[in-house]
Amino acid sequence: METLIEETKFIMKKYNIRANKSLGQNFLISEQVVNEIVESSKIDKEDLVIEIRPGLGTLTKYLLEKAGKVIGIELDKKMVEILQDRFKLYNNFELYQQDVLKIDLKHLIKKEKENTNIKKVKIVANLPYYITTPIIMKLLEEKLDLESITVMIQKEVADRLIAIPGEKETGAITYAVYYYAIAEAILEVPKESFIPEPEVTSKVIKLNIRKEPPIEVQDKELMFKIIKSAFMQRRKTLLNALTNAQVFISKQEGIKILNKLGLNENVRAENLTIENYAELAKEISK
Repeated sequence: METLIEETKFIMKKYNIRANKSLGQNFLISEQVVNEIVESSKIDKEDLVIEIRPGLGTLTKYLLEKAGKVIGIELDKKMVEILQDRFKLYNNFELYQQDVLKIDLKHLIKKEKENTNIKKVKIVANLPYYITTPIIMKLLEEKLDLESITVMIQKEVADRLIAIPGEKETGAITYAVYYYAIAEAILEVPKESFIPEPEVTSKVIKLNIRKEPPIEVQDKELMFKIIKSAFMQRRKTLLNALTNAQVFISKQEGIKILNKLGLNENVRAENLTIENYAELAKEISK
């Protein structure tokens, strides 16, 4: 049986493919990594899997064996031709040539659930590194009817996504992920698992979508706006960052609010828990 690296090289040669750097293409050639991604996704025949940017179809092949249906969303015309050719004999595969940031996933999922025996929907993807954050934010903020999101992304970004708010790795996106999902690390993926080798180490993470958010917050939009403003100037203290962003009307007002919440006026954005930000939003909205 040919190995994944042989199969990948064969497909690249057959279709005269070179990895497109501007589209962030690196082709996965590690069977172990593919198996780990599929295993950790816990897919069965009642599942619809939406695969974002399937590329040559390395992962797709394994997903099709396990899932009730796989929908691929691929932007690259050349990849679409390869995928259509490779999987034309599968009756549980559908492909959209579209930008995932523009597609109406809510409608797509609703349609599948109404017209098929699909019970759960899962996202699985080897995401292009240059648009990881916008894709993940879209998947979370649109409140899609999802069970989980299993993705391979740049390690540095992955560590920020799965951190607990208030830990060293915390960034603005950490709070959003924590609000919508329970995150877990699956495995680290060395550079030599791809051709061509990327410049960075990758990591597979899984976001299990929460049924209920971990905190009650009256104005979610305001809370996330405050978090964003706080991290825009993360080198500054929270007080200075929020005063500069005009979230606090004045420094004096800011000090008053922080004191009321029992927060030190030299505290920094990443030191706050999500509960702290929820209380801050409540005070500011007053």
